[in-house]
Formats: sequence, C-alpha cells, structure tokens
Amino acid sequence: MGNFLKYSILFALGGIFYLLTELLWRGYSHWSMFVLGGLCFVLIGIINEFFTFDIPLFIQMIIGAFIITALEFITGCIVNLKFHLNVWNYYGMPMNIMGQICLPYTLLWFLLSPVCIIVDDYLRYMFFDEEKPHYKFF
Repeated sequence: MGNFLKYSILFALGGIFYLLTELLWRGYSHWSMFVLGGLCFVLIGIINEFFTFDIPLFIQMIIGAFIITALEFITGCIVNLKFHLNVWNYYGMPMNIMGQICLPYTLLWFLLSPVCIIVDDYLRYMFFDEEKPHYKFF
C-alpha cells in the first residue's frame, strides 16, 4: 500500500477520533477540527519514524502534547482570529496565549496522547506491516 493511501487513512481516522472526542467533551464540533485531528494523528504517528520504540512513552507523550498544542495554536489563529469562526475561546482559561491555547488543555493533550500513540502504532502494525509496538514508560 502506498504512503499516500496509508497517511490518508490515518488522517481520516485521526480526524474522526478528534471530532468524536470534541462531541463527547463539548457536545459540538466544527469541520476544521476534523482537519486538525487528522494532522495531529499523522504527526504523532510519525514520532516513531524519527525515533525507535526505545524512546520512552513518557517522552512521546510530551512530544505529542507539543504537536497538538502547536497545531491547535496555528489552527486557532486561522479559524478563530483571522476568519472569526469562534470555534473555541480559551481567554478565560489560566495561562492562555491569545485565547487559542492554554496550559490546562496542553496537560489534557499530554494525558490523551498515549491513546493516539498506541492506536496509531497498532494500526500501522496490523494494517501497514510496520514494526510491532513495544513500550517503556520511562
């Protein structure tokens, strides 16, 4: 299977997962969250293309939280600040930057990132013939 198809499938699954998570958390979502979720899922999955499975899951979680937070900031600047779609607003949250990201959600992304990491790794193993995942936490 070609890389384009593989990444398209992973992108779509990540987008759907992100939309469903938002629907469960907030009760609504926006189409831009499908794009954001797809990008986050693909980029988090690429961590193991730069590092081996010897990198501790804890470090992968930090990288994953950074990826999600950075993409959330970029997306927020585009959809909320430039196009005024008001998809989310973190102005009332502690330690926010321009109302687009905040420390509490970065911590939440840290806690949710192992789900994405492990699901991506096993999807790649089961369907794309990649290395069988194995983890060490620290």
